[in-house]
Amino acid sequence: MRIGKRLAIDVGTKRIGLATSDPQGILATPLATVGSLAEVQEFLTDDLLEIYIGLPINLQGKTTASTALAIEFGLELAALTKVPIRYIDERLTTALVNQQLRQIGKSQKQARGSVDQMSAVLILESALEQERRFNAAPGISIEELEGEHD
Repeated sequence: MRIGKRLAIDVGTKRIGLATSDPQGILATPLATVGSLAEVQEFLTDDLLEIYIGLPINLQGKTTASTALAIEFGLELAALTKVPIRYIDERLTTALVNQQLRQIGKSQKQARGSVDQMSAVLILESALEQERRFNAAPGISIEELEGEHD
């Protein structure tokens, strides 16, 4: 497992959830819910190893309007930082978060601000698990994604 903090981002049309890890990649912690790329910039630090952006694709593996939004967000973020950005498949993340909310007795409305952070935590946990399991950087880089669409 590589050493370094990671930042995970769940991009939505109205809100952006952020989560971070410890340098050892053991814990994923909710960080913030923000509304713009400019606000995300405030969380970009020199000690970040990688940034993970949730890539929403449907259950059939097809792209959606949300996929395009996440990819565009990643490209805009890449222009602002030298930290490597990787996309992480986030299928079922929202459903899992909503299930967890029901289990603790909260409605989506009651937990509106924390849903995005919880989704970012799940994206980060997935990325960390992939790295532990395969001993390689998780997900797909911007360059690899662009190569798939050439």
